Amino acid sequence: MSAIRVALAEDQAMILGALAALLETEADLTVCARAANGREALAAVASARPDVLVTDIEMPEMTGLTLAAEVRASHPDTQVIILTTFARPGYLRRALEAGAKGYLLKDRPAAELAAAVRRVRRGERVIDPELAAEAWASDPDPLTERERQILWRAGEGRSGSEIAAELSLSEGTVRNYLSEAISKLGAANRIEAARIARQKGWL
Repeated sequence: MSAIRVALAEDQAMILGALAALLETEADLTVCARAANGREALAAVASARPDVLVTDIEMPEMTGLTLAAEVRASHPDTQVIILTTFARPGYLRRALEAGAKGYLLKDRPAAELAAAVRRVRRGERVIDPELAAEAWASDPDPLTERERQILWRAGEGRSGSEIAAELSLSEGTVRNYLSEAISKLGAANRIEAARIARQKGWL
């Protein structure tokens, strides 16, 4: 049986190298691609056609959650595992909605990641059971996808005009979306709204 082909997406070079080295010690796994951000990872999936993509959530260019959704839409034969430091129910809910088949925390033993890759390749889902239970008991995400896109950019420090240009919207439309998101989160301003949404795992 041929080795399971794995692609890795992680913006911290040291962690990326360590993950690759750990997985390469497994006889039945091979790392076929590495990427330092979400866009690189999507391109790597398209060219290398891995069986499994292991990705962080918070990365430049494109988050791991957006990446998971893009991979599901464009490359459904590649299964996605989210590997993150964030034990946030909101992130887990969004990861599952985006089509991820695994959600693991970085503080787990390395052997668990290799085992998860094998299980996901077999069609199983691998999620920490306590985090899963907490996720479905947590508050649902009140933000729409467009509100999330705009609030994330606002939280990164982009101005209304910059966001409007990037998303091909009018500045008035951007203000309306931000106002709605701020209201839903009970925040005083866009920065506080972004902070609340990040804490909940909604950004």
